[in-house]
Amino acid sequence: MVNWQVTATTIYCDAVDDEVTLMVYKDGSVKCTGYEKYRQPSREISKLLERKGKQLNRKLECEGLECYRVVQYKEKLFAEEAKVE
Repeated sequence: MVNWQVTATTIYCDAVDDEVTLMVYKDGSVKCTGYEKYRQPSREISKLLERKGKQLNRKLECEGLECYRVVQYKEKLFAEEAKVE
């Protein structure tokens, strides 16, 4: 991964009970499709989260770009890159 610019993976995010795609850029910045969809959800998405949350007996909400899922993936990538170099 020496010349990489961006890498992505899709994971299940239990914070929103949905699959999201995490993207990590070479400069260390991150992007999460769940953050874009669930951070400030539309009325429709809010109702969906509320319904799913009631079924799961817990509140569903995005934890932001500093959630442990994003941080772990980013740290894993940069640790792998450090081993290669």
